[in-house]
Amino acid sequence: MLGRIVLAVVTLAAAMIWPSEPGGELRNGLAATPPMGWNSWNQVGCAGLNEQVVRDAADNLVRTGMRDAGYRYVVVDDCWQALTRGADGALRPNPDRFPHGMAALADYVHARGLLFGIYAVPGTGTCAMYNSGYPAKGIGSLGHERQDAETFASWGVDYLKYDWCYADTYDGLDEKTAFEKMRDELQRTGRPILYAISEYGAQKPWEWARPVANMWRTTNDLSADWSSVSATIEQQADVTTGSPGGWNDPDMLQIGNGSLTESEARAHFSMWSILNAPLFTGTAPTDQDLGTLLNREVIAVDQDFAGAQGKRLAVDGSTDVWGKPLSGGGYAVVLLNRGDSPATVSADVPGHWAVRDLWQHANTGTSDGTLRAQVPARGAVMLRLTPR
Repeated sequence: MLGRIVLAVVTLAAAMIWPSEPGGELRNGLAATPPMGWNSWNQVGCAGLNEQVVRDAADNLVRTGMRDAGYRYVVVDDCWQALTRGADGALRPNPDRFPHGMAALADYVHARGLLFGIYAVPGTGTCAMYNSGYPAKGIGSLGHERQDAETFASWGVDYLKYDWCYADTYDGLDEKTAFEKMRDELQRTGRPILYAISEYGAQKPWEWARPVANMWRTTNDLSADWSSVSATIEQQADVTTGSPGGWNDPDMLQIGNGSLTESEARAHFSMWSILNAPLFTGTAPTDQDLGTLLNREVIAVDQDFAGAQGKRLAVDGSTDVWGKPLSGGGYAVVLLNRGDSPATVSADVPGHWAVRDLWQHANTGTSDGTLRAQVPARGAVMLRLTPR
């Protein structure tokens, strides 16, 4: 018997017709669909970062089939840098952590059919310098934007994570202006470098970042626990501007880290997919993690853009209904239960639909009026509706 019954009803056919946001995206030919890959931070942070960790991550993406499922970017986060710039002002890799250099590491990644990413900041200090005690000095890009962009291009970088890191507090910078400056320098190099900016949603970048970057953070850092995941989902309810070339980023996946259960991890992955969020893992995945991260039917929803990213259609207490239109005239629907007890979640569905459960990998019949599912505590049911 269910511990708690919650009914959320919404008429999908009407609620999921909404206009696309206006254009104006950064036109560098990149991020036609939300980027996918691996980033070092959630797995090893600052202290554990080194060349071998990154090589192993690249090899794991190939070995596990993640590369072939779409996870193509291998991104080296903060603490790759030498403690000071060179005599010529150029950034250098930390010689103890990256003895073969970044160009060689990019070659290693590229040789495996993957793309290489790196981390920088618009101010004078990186987040690890301020928050993790990394004993560097002057390795931010302020005053070195052109030099750093040219350095990254010469190394074969395909992706830049540009992290705000208190540049207003310590350097008096303006977010939009600082991010635009690096955008212009990256484009000047002539190398296609996907541009990901992070100022944690403080200045509502979804309202201004489309001409600036390919993706932009919408929240503070996500933690590897359900309360953080649930709170972040709630924050996304009014952020619906993502579309090809520019995507809202509610932060990297925490699947495989911390205390998330399998049900929580599936709900996390379902929601990031219906939001058309970038999918970046930060773990050495176990078989259970791979069972979530390699669900190609859910990934296909993330990578499908038919006019708008997903949005919340109804909320009733701790249960939600989220939906998005799909190519071919169908819909993806997430019946989400953020609460601590099982719940029944329903949605009104006028018309005739074939229904498929994307976690059970099973066709569950047809619908001529109502979707209804028992959803576990802190869990989700994800459905694909196809016209019939």
